[in-house]
Order: sequence, then structure tokens, then C-alpha cells
Amino acid sequence: MALLLPVIDNQRPFQPVFQPCIHEALQHLNVLFKDALHSVYLSGSLARREGIPGRSDLNLTLVLKRPLNDQETSRLHSLNWHLARRHKAITRLDLKLALYENVLSLEGIFEWGFWLRHCCVCLSGKDLSGSFGDFEPSWDAAKSLNGPLEPILNEYRHKILKTRVAEHYLDYCEYIGKKMLWTAFTLVMHKEKTLALSLNQATACFLRIYPDKSLEAERAAMLASRTQVPKKATLYLMQHFGLWIADEWQKIERKIG
Repeated sequence: MALLLPVIDNQRPFQPVFQPCIHEALQHLNVLFKDALHSVYLSGSLARREGIPGRSDLNLTLVLKRPLNDQETSRLHSLNWHLARRHKAITRLDLKLALYENVLSLEGIFEWGFWLRHCCVCLSGKDLSGSFGDFEPSWDAAKSLNGPLEPILNEYRHKILKTRVAEHYLDYCEYIGKKMLWTAFTLVMHKEKTLALSLNQATACFLRIYPDKSLEAERAAMLASRTQVPKKATLYLMQHFGLWIADEWQKIERKIG
């Protein structure tokens, strides 16, 4: 009998501190993009009811009937600034955009089907997660969560080298620390036969298979927690731990495909 991955509980109410922000975001989205918007989904710590006020992002996935035009894209950027300014419980609005036709395409089964089915809660519109069955913890499912890491390492290496703003540096460190740990989890998800719904769970799963990487994982977690570390140390970790993850990812991809 195949082992199926769990879905996020969508029956419990969201944490009260985040409800005003979620409600206002939906109001703005449904007004500003009513002609283009099909449905809205919540993911991340707020969807798991584990958000930390002042530390958590508002992670939304928008399924669109059509691509946004330039004016609508500008409105999204403005909405991000507006919500972060008005609601101190969140750090920012983090958006994923998907076209309806791509979500329901054969190619979108793992990229979007897995995401909507197992990692999201529908907030508005017709819930597409019911269009997909439960997924098994396979390599294809793991890849849908995190693709190749090396291009992102290169991008953030340049960002970190260039920035002179401490807050921006911490933003970049937080992102790349989380990205390394989540991608490390995808190396073992198909072996551990489980879905991690938090960074701590993902790291613990990874270390069960790669216990010799505990020091590197601990340092990546420091970046993810926005602990101030010297740029040289961050770049060293990205160069060694990050590229090791990228190399392991490619080895599995060549072996399993």
C-alpha cells in the first residue's frame, strides 16, 4: 500500500494576530484583480497556524485566469508595501503566481498540484486542490518544492557582496539559509517517506540521513533566524554547504530523473 503525504488542516481558525492581515489582503486582491484572479491560497507558517508575530511572512499563491499587465504588477508591489506597513505581525507579503491553465496541465501536476494539495489552504475562489489526488513522497514531489539550488546561490552571492544595508543583508541571509535547508530536505524526502511542514522538521529529516552535516545545518539555521554573522562566513557556507547540496541534488536527478 502506497504511503500518501498529509494535507494541511483547513478546519482550524487562523491565529488571531494574523487574521486582520489575511482579511485585508484578500479584500485588496479581490478588488484590484477581480478580472484576473481565480483563487487565493495561503502557505507557510500561517497556514500551519505556527506563525511568529513580527517574524513570519504572509505567503500567498495566486492562481490567475490570465497574465497580469504592467499596471496590475505594479499594484502587487504597492500592496506588499502597504500590508507590511499596516500590519506589524508580518514581515512582508510573499507571492507565488500561477496561471490556471498551467496549474491543470499535465506538466503542472507536480509543480502546482502537489503545492496546492499538500502545502496550501484555499482562502478565496474555487479550491483547485481537490482536482488532484494525494501524492506519494517521491523525488518528483520533492523537486516540485525546490528545484536546482546553484542558480539561486549565484544570485544571492552577488546580492550579499553588493549590499551595504544591514537589513537587506539579513533579508538575503534569511532567504538563503532557509533555501539551503529546504533544498537539503528534498534530498531525503523520498527516502524518509514524509513531508516536512516546518523548517525544523525539514532539518531533522535531512540530518537523519546526513548526520555529518549537523554543523553546516546549524549554521544555515543561524542565517535563517536572521542572526548577524560576517559576510565572509555566510559566503563560505554558501560556497561549501550550498554547493554540496546542489551537487547532491544533481546526483539524485541523474540517478532517478
